[in-house]
Amino acid sequence: MAVVASPPAEGLGAWLDQVVAEDSLELLPQLPAESIDTVFWDPPYFLQIPPAKGRRLKRWKVQTEVVGVQDTWDQFGSFAEYDAFIQSNLEELRRVLKPEGTLWVIGTYHNIHRVGRLLQDLGFWILNDVVWVKSNPMPNWLGVRFTNAVETLIWAVREKEAKGYYFDRKLAQAYGGSSTAPSVWYLPICTGKERLKTAEGKKLHSTQKPEALLERVIGISVPPGGVILDPMAGTGTTGAVAKRLGRHFILIEKEPAYVEAARQRIAKVQTDLFTK
Repeated sequence: MAVVASPPAEGLGAWLDQVVAEDSLELLPQLPAESIDTVFWDPPYFLQIPPAKGRRLKRWKVQTEVVGVQDTWDQFGSFAEYDAFIQSNLEELRRVLKPEGTLWVIGTYHNIHRVGRLLQDLGFWILNDVVWVKSNPMPNWLGVRFTNAVETLIWAVREKEAKGYYFDRKLAQAYGGSSTAPSVWYLPICTGKERLKTAEGKKLHSTQKPEALLERVIGISVPPGGVILDPMAGTGTTGAVAKRLGRHFILIEKEPAYVEAARQRIAKVQTDLFTK
């Protein structure tokens, strides 16, 4: 149900189209209530992966090393601690969303079911779960379970009775290759030149999302000229895609290396648009 985009809410000027170097729970309370059209949230997955203890996994074809997520931002002491972290953020995200605003949250089997329960407990109304099928997933090496080849995106509206949330049905149909706009997306993970690297050639961010994924999220659910908020923005994929698609954005990220990378990415998009 497409709607005409309204101007960005009053009071967003200080943060609009910016990468803000801050913790989400420090900045979110400062944003005006009911000011955001869409949220895309890629929270820590709490993967609970123990250290490799000297083992090094290699991809069988190209023999490059498989590096799991060992970042401190993905570590929590318990499920209770993780749930409290998720709920605190969701409460603020719900406050800043417009009544007809929608939220996307992405996760794996490690966390998405816990996040979904908390969404419902807080009053969000789930519209869809979208399954991202990875065409090039990280293999399962031990042969004792299935290869984890999917991630789940929950798409929810702030209010159950909300009318007028933005949904570009034609674009959703085009991506799905069907008039029914199926909730299954086949996309590769972030690789090649798109994957940001450190000076040492290692992945800058463990779970950088592909721009093609955000192109679908933003194009389908953010009205032209609308505002998308990413409270844990990583290396700025949401902002780079939003800039290219003519949407406003607010990115929040506390890790300095990610903030700098995000700002550089978005500046490059701006330069590319200006020189076309």
